Amino acid sequence: MKKVLIALDYDPTAQKIAEAGYALAKAMDAEVTLLHVISDPVYYASRDYSPIMGFNGYMDLGTLRKDSVEGLTEASAHFLEKTKKHLADDTIETIIKEGDFADAILKAAKEIHADMIVLGSHSQKWLEKIVMGSVTEKVLNHTTIPVYIIPTRKHK
Repeated sequence: MKKVLIALDYDPTAQKIAEAGYALAKAMDAEVTLLHVISDPVYYASRDYSPIMGFNGYMDLGTLRKDSVEGLTEASAHFLEKTKKHLADDTIETIIKEGDFADAILKAAKEIHADMIVLGSHSQKWLEKIVMGSVTEKVLNHTTIPVYIIPTRKHK
């Protein structure tokens, strides 16, 4: 394993995914690439989530515009740079893609010749899974490289 792609979404659990994926990659002495996919702008407008997730105390996105693709791209780049800083590794590469989460993850993995994909699996109710589909399931069904899935379900 020489290259690990870590896909991070808008969910606050991204810190857990970044840290676990990074630890795995470093244990294998692999290069790390962080990916953020800009999909539905509605998610970024929600007050339930940080516009670009997580890292309590690490993010200050107040001055970044999140009401346009350019603004979301800038905010995403800022987030990925902060993630690199949090992981204390300047050698980490970053990629920002637009579109369907699973398709963008698969495309990025192919482009960088990733040997492994790391992503989180959010808990979803069975009906939501039927209606919306599952990014994790789609990635698993359309790749031939190993996928390391980090459960991010919140325990009650």
